[in-house]
Amino acid sequence: MSLTAIGLVITATIGIGLFGLRISRTTSDFYVASRAVTPRWNASAISGEYLSAASFLGVAGLVLVNGADMLWFSVGYTVGYLMLLVLIAAPLRRSGAYTLPDFAETRFESAVVRRICSFLVAGIGTLYLLPQLSGAGLTFHAVTGAPPAVGAAIVAVIVVINVAAGGMRSITFVQAFQYWLKLTALAVPVFVILIAWRSMDHPVGLLDSLHGVGSEWAEPLSHAGGRDHPLYATYSLLLALCFGTMGLPHVLVRFYTNPDGRAARRTTVVVLALLAVFYVFPPLYAVLGRSFAPDLIGTSPDTVVLELPGRIFAGTTGDLLGALVAAGAFAAFLSTSSGLTVAIAGVIDQDLLRSRLHRLTGGDYLAVNSFRIAAVLAIVVPYLAFTLTKSVSLADTVGLAFAVAASTFCPLLVLGIWWRRMSVTGAAAGLLVGGVAAIAAVLVNVIGPPAGGWPKALCAQPAAWTMPLAFVTVIVVSKLTPTKVPRGTARSMVRLHTPEAVDVDRGLPPI
Repeated sequence: MSLTAIGLVITATIGIGLFGLRISRTTSDFYVASRAVTPRWNASAISGEYLSAASFLGVAGLVLVNGADMLWFSVGYTVGYLMLLVLIAAPLRRSGAYTLPDFAETRFESAVVRRICSFLVAGIGTLYLLPQLSGAGLTFHAVTGAPPAVGAAIVAVIVVINVAAGGMRSITFVQAFQYWLKLTALAVPVFVILIAWRSMDHPVGLLDSLHGVGSEWAEPLSHAGGRDHPLYATYSLLLALCFGTMGLPHVLVRFYTNPDGRAARRTTVVVLALLAVFYVFPPLYAVLGRSFAPDLIGTSPDTVVLELPGRIFAGTTGDLLGALVAAGAFAAFLSTSSGLTVAIAGVIDQDLLRSRLHRLTGGDYLAVNSFRIAAVLAIVVPYLAFTLTKSVSLADTVGLAFAVAASTFCPLLVLGIWWRRMSVTGAAAGLLVGGVAAIAAVLVNVIGPPAGGWPKALCAQPAAWTMPLAFVTVIVVSKLTPTKVPRGTARSMVRLHTPEAVDVDRGLPPI
């Protein structure tokens, strides 16, 4: 039954995506949906692609194992959009860029800064795609017993079909549909389980773990799950999630699809509401898992959302609820993977393929076709990396991607938008120092993390030291290189901060 539900989700995803092929013809359609997406549609689509494997499966698994401190994942994922709303949403939309490297080149007038941004977009996107493919493999294995690589391959193929078919316009419809499917898939089983629990003759004590043996699970800043230096880890995690959101390439590209800056702000407000509703449910699965499936704590905690319905209900009810959850999980992998693939493909297309194909074909090669080739490359490389890496915690891996984003693009965007004295050299130095530091911590954490103590804590949650390091580097280097401030800085700042009703080029409202 679960396999049938996954098949229906796949069919609906491909069907909606192919519908986008009928209305996607231009480069603008493929990159930014011709900047014509309304706030409600865009908010649902953003929520659909943002709520990834880490949100659907990983948060519940982390709370199940590590307890109350992991609730900060839900808070941080949501507050990140508030930071984005306050600091960069409208100015970024006014920049007129298609991708993050486009913005960097426009603001700093530097091909070098653009190339660094392109490399980081590909790196962050690939790091974020790994847990999506891992979650797909985990879900497909739990449902069918097939090797995880099969589930990951299915997601990769479907994503390529959707992205190559209609680009951003196509996946907007897909992701909006998938948000509401994910919310339904999480909410309905929880309500049914709670109703069944209240009707039990001898109900399981859902809050028994708050007292007695194992009670540290419910205590903030405890050492539950073997964490070292929990206070530092909590603050570092919050910094990564709150400020890393604005550096995620698949999130930022969405704000280019709004008609204007006002619509971008309205979109963000609606996103906050949609995320807040969704994140009520993963912690409930963790609490229920402590009572009904405690054996998962030491084996596969990321499967608690998938396993719980079948543990509580036997027969048809359990199968139906399990099928609904499996369908929602696959929707999570598909929607986030689609957004990431569009963001990475845009960078590969503009900064690698387009110029080469132009030389080979004399300029007659269609831009849309090069985008489709880039989409294939954008998903194949992460899939190959997935087959070479071992299974990792879904939410932990996504948290590391947030740390890299917070240490690179957050300083670039915040200071680039609000500080006119930021120099080209300062921008490049900040990206390199923050990126190298954060990526080094990620590699250490993946290849062979330290046994314990401060080294382990600093590598597991690097944002608390890598992000300030990047900000300080940008400011100090910019102060030391005042002659490297771009000549067009004044004009760029006017464009970023002037209402879009005003024609910046003429200083008058457009006719």
